[in-house]
Amino acid sequence: MQIKIIPATTYHLTGLLNIVNYAILNTTAVYDYEPRSYEDMKTWLLEKLAGNWPVIVAEQDGEVVGYASYGTFRFKEGFKYTVEHSVYVANGHTGKGIGNKLVAELIVLARAQGLHTMIGCIDAYNAGSIAFHKKFGFKEAGILIQSGYKFDRWLDLLFMQLMLK
Repeated sequence: MQIKIIPATTYHLTGLLNIVNYAILNTTAVYDYEPRSYEDMKTWLLEKLAGNWPVIVAEQDGEVVGYASYGTFRFKEGFKYTVEHSVYVANGHTGKGIGNKLVAELIVLARAQGLHTMIGCIDAYNAGSIAFHKKFGFKEAGILIQSGYKFDRWLDLLFMQLMLK
């Protein structure tokens, strides 16, 4: 049962959608409230690809078991060498090294694009995600207190940063 990391295509949309909608409905990894539609996900993917931003999937036996991407951090020219990344692993597939493979590949891609720094925006109480990012050299760079709201509670947002150069 080998995990393959490959570029996402529209073929993978249903898998991507299932993963992100699970995260929306059950976690604070995404601060959205409502599940995304297939068309929302298709638009997201096509915009990423048109902007030359990578979207990669982890595939196991033809099933999408994770995905990752990065893109614009802020829409100002001075931030053009800084990206914000996201990584998601399907429910039931965590702890198998899938996230490690996805983030390692994102870092390779970001360096190849000549980017300078990668930002992760993480729920400040998600100890697992924080420890995961620290394994890759991400450092805590600041917390925005009670800047998000989900599941009837305020959420603190932790910024983590990896210098790529």
